[in-house]
Amino acid sequence: MNDEKCQKATDPLLNRRQFLRLSTMVSAAGLFHVYGCAMDPVTGKSQLMMLSPGQEIAIDRQQSPFQFSSDFGITQDQALNQYINQVGKNLVPHVHRPDMPYNFQCVNATYINAYAFPGGSIAVTRGILLSLDNEAELAALLGHELGHVNARHTAEQVSKSQLSSLVVGGLAILADSQAKGLGNLTQQLGALGQGLYLAKYSRENEREADFLGHEYMVGAGYGSKGFVGLMEMLNTLNKQQPTSAQMLFSTHPMSDERLTAAVQRDQGTYAATRNSPVYKERYMDHTAGLRRRKKAILAMQEGEKYMAQEKYDKARASFASAIYQAKDDYAAHVLMARCLLIQEKAAEAASYATAAIQLYPEEPQGHYMAGLAHVGAKQFSRALDNFTRCDQLLPGNPQLTFYKGYCRDKMGRQRPAANDYEAYLKMINYQSNQYSQYAVKRLKEWGYAQ
Repeated sequence: MNDEKCQKATDPLLNRRQFLRLSTMVSAAGLFHVYGCAMDPVTGKSQLMMLSPGQEIAIDRQQSPFQFSSDFGITQDQALNQYINQVGKNLVPHVHRPDMPYNFQCVNATYINAYAFPGGSIAVTRGILLSLDNEAELAALLGHELGHVNARHTAEQVSKSQLSSLVVGGLAILADSQAKGLGNLTQQLGALGQGLYLAKYSRENEREADFLGHEYMVGAGYGSKGFVGLMEMLNTLNKQQPTSAQMLFSTHPMSDERLTAAVQRDQGTYAATRNSPVYKERYMDHTAGLRRRKKAILAMQEGEKYMAQEKYDKARASFASAIYQAKDDYAAHVLMARCLLIQEKAAEAASYATAAIQLYPEEPQGHYMAGLAHVGAKQFSRALDNFTRCDQLLPGNPQLTFYKGYCRDKMGRQRPAANDYEAYLKMINYQSNQYSQYAVKRLKEWGYAQ
């Protein structure tokens, strides 16, 4: 945004309207900042900016843990995660905002994606790592995500009132997506869907992130053709449109133009680096353990495709195959529990969710699934323990507060249940949904509300 546009945006009348609209959205996360203009750290030009760097970091710290849990947590393969983090850290000295608290993670999700939060938390999924061919392509991928952070694309979207999901507190947003009423709680999987808190970038954002990512990875000493290889892979995926890559292209629009631009930079600006190393062998060595799980990961991708098509028996067979291939895979057990919950097989779902907890006790989603399964089996005391533990591991999910109240309600603990219902209503600002309606109904029946 140029200086003239920025000056126009701060016109008193326009400022007041946008102030009211934006303050409502941003204050939901307790992150309101004085509206105005800032210098683009990449271009040096003025841009409409409502968030300070400190607030970008605060949003990141508030929301990224929920997304990581949605993606079945950070990988338990510590050597792999350290490798991903080190490749990312090698790029940081070459970025425009090196003082941000960057961290780079591999998450257990099997769909193909990578994403960044505005404060510098960057994640890649197991699915996309299996699609890369060398370390230079990984550096290109991380560099692209660093480009989004350094160009402040997410903060700019907030400032333009185009982003809503990133500043919504808690995990209750998707709760109605698969729910069929309080009489069928096993189908209410809560807000554990892919991409809940991810920004959706424009084509212009993608072009800028490509330009920056290419610059960063070349600056770190990688061969420029690594970026071209990444774009070739993404372009092929985009044309094939596999189910496992839908989230990637919904948040990161791909086009032939992006590939063409990468080739032009490779042959022009970065021609001298074309023979720089891409470190294929090093990448293969560090991802060997992941590639040993490839059959299981492909089976999980297939199962999630069948889940989206509501072919639950086929999904169940795919998840069973994944567990057979990798008996210690946490994500496979959670996915199986989710599938069984939808099929109203609560006892079986509880078994797989309990196994998931044993495999990864510090990751919240297994506890959440176990809680839903035990509710479905009418084992409300066990469900309450699951929800309580999940809330301890990842506080701030209004849905957990509701479910704790529901369990206490069913256990005959009226006053504690009423406290939970009242807390839930406050957390969601008394918005109307089937859960709030149920909570209000019970509070009225007990004489706690009129």
